[in-house]
Amino acid sequence: MEALLLRVVPGLSEEWQGATPDEIERIEQLAGRPLPPFYRWFLSRMGKSMGKLTYPGLDFSASRVLTCYAEKRITPEPRFLFIAYNSDETMPLHVFYDLEAPARADALVTWGDTWGNVLHEGFETLREMLAWGAVLSFRVGKMPQQCEGIITGEPVGFLSRFDSVMSRLGFTQPVPTGPYCRLYERPDAAMVCSSPSAATFKGGQAFTLGGVDEGALRRILGEIATEPSLEVEVDEWMPELG
Repeated sequence: MEALLLRVVPGLSEEWQGATPDEIERIEQLAGRPLPPFYRWFLSRMGKSMGKLTYPGLDFSASRVLTCYAEKRITPEPRFLFIAYNSDETMPLHVFYDLEAPARADALVTWGDTWGNVLHEGFETLREMLAWGAVLSFRVGKMPQQCEGIITGEPVGFLSRFDSVMSRLGFTQPVPTGPYCRLYERPDAAMVCSSPSAATFKGGQAFTLGGVDEGALRRILGEIATEPSLEVEVDEWMPELG
């Protein structure tokens, strides 16, 4: 994960700042159990500043987490650990860990209100949430041509078939991901995908694909569409095609 972020985000190592060991230990005390190892890594690297990875309107800092608990803005809940404050004034959905849904030395990321009511699930891990955002912003978003759409297919074995096609096309997966999303990279193109929650997953991934030109993207999507059990629908090109 660290190698991915340092590779795709220019100057990140000079910008990110970690939380203090004391702050990390205090958050663990609030959790009432050992923190997911990935969250400890995240706090040690970006618990004070995420640099260019900062999410608009979301504050993941250790100081914000501790302040919100201290000021009782967040209702403590044994299962859900508050990890990011949403400053949106209309509908501020904050970010929580579901500590009872561990995955790959990490845990399920959910969105909820200040009373701890979880409204929906987001990513199976914080690791893939951060990686998804980084690849979207600094790989896909920097490509000359992009497109969005959805890839669908028979639910049983959908992701394994999708992974197999992308591997044949020379794409690698920079970090492990679960059923909520996929990340694919190769030198001339990158793709991020997202799906409904695991509970409602029906064999589909919404995608944003970026590449060097329209032709490259059409060739990639055409190869995916040749898989008998996969269908590709493109909804938008950015910039618009002439």
